[in-house]
Amino acid sequence: MDEVKPVSVAGTMAFRLGTLGAILTERFTAALVPLDLKPKHVGLLTLLEARGAASQLDVARTMGVAPSLVVTLADHLERLGAISRVRDPDDRRRQLLDLTGEGRALLDRCLEVTLEMDEELTGGLGPRDRAVLAKVLGTLAAQAGLPI
Repeated sequence: MDEVKPVSVAGTMAFRLGTLGAILTERFTAALVPLDLKPKHVGLLTLLEARGAASQLDVARTMGVAPSLVVTLADHLERLGAISRVRDPDDRRRQLLDLTGEGRALLDRCLEVTLEMDEELTGGLGPRDRAVLAKVLGTLAAQAGLPI
């Protein structure tokens, strides 16, 4: 099958994914309000789930955000009981962030929210198209260095 080149910006994958991403981010943000979370909180929790305990500086580098933002996110998640801060046994100057049992339970609730959003987003697709979309998005996410 030959690739069809879009004739307008609106037909490009970048524009469509960006626009859908903005819409989904807005919906995801609203869906997280009852959990007292924002998308970046979920990003931090997901990172800790995927990679295990990590220093605040390493988290900031991985997330591509300022270390001060990680401190603010971590403060909130610690108040919720979702993460713990412990001194790094190899370097007492560093704090390690680690996911707690409550953090895992919170991520389970976030999964429920995102599965509902997936259903809403892909409800008009058949099983084969959903599988292809999931595979392609997984490949793009991996190329971008996201946990999959």
